[in-house]
Amino acid sequence: MKVGMWVLMLICNLLIPAVAIWYGRRFQANPPREPNGVFGYRTTRSMKNRDTWNFAQRKMGQVWGRRGLVMLPLAVVCQGLTLLCPTVDGMCLWSLPITVVEVALLLLSMIPVERALKENFDENGRRRYKEDLP
Repeated sequence: MKVGMWVLMLICNLLIPAVAIWYGRRFQANPPREPNGVFGYRTTRSMKNRDTWNFAQRKMGQVWGRRGLVMLPLAVVCQGLTLLCPTVDGMCLWSLPITVVEVALLLLSMIPVERALKENFDENGRRRYKEDLP
């Protein structure tokens, strides 16, 4: 019973990093095309125009992809430590902080994305620096 529950908890704790990696790759390669209120990285700054939108989607993809790759092995290690708990209830209880940390890391992804938007675009959504043209 304990091993079966551990495997279930492991799967649950691997879902968040797996989704972060999948969406990270998807947003880098093929971000949502138009600013919208339903899908994508949606903040006031990211939705100024199509340029800020595309930039934010790709940046979020980079951040989520990296964080997902870091969270994946850490989730396995941390979940492995829960096997030391003498009861199934204890094991499940110690699995909860893993999920909380994973969700927090994804929510904190807004900080580097917003920082990058602020560095690259002014308050009206115009690029601060012109890219070097070949």
